Amino acid sequence: MTELTCLELSILLWLAHVLVQAITARGEFGDDYLFSPRDKDVTPKELYVGRATRALHNYIENLVPFVATDLALVATQHTGGIGATIWIIARIAYLPIYMIGTKYVRTACWLAGVIGLLMMLARLAGY
Repeated sequence: MTELTCLELSILLWLAHVLVQAITARGEFGDDYLFSPRDKDVTPKELYVGRATRALHNYIENLVPFVATDLALVATQHTGGIGATIWIIARIAYLPIYMIGTKYVRTACWLAGVIGLLMMLARLAGY
């Protein structure tokens, strides 16, 4: 999978995270809250709303370094490694595993994503 394909998939995966979070939040908070300016912070009480929210936040935290590194690889023509592919596959697996609550597998998916990022950085550095 090319770095650009992984970048495109990362945006689709971001959208999936947002939709999962919005759909689960709708069940707890209702349409009135979701379409409001959300001036008051509410804390999720339902299990899946909290998990979807935390998974989205974790994804955004990991998406920023991925996008920066991925674009740097493309701009410097250091493409062709498998780090981006490992990252996107790990992140795709992360969301459903987090939602069902498989703790050790979830951490392994996160770690695989970090390893993918490190592989991308090594390729960018010329290794």
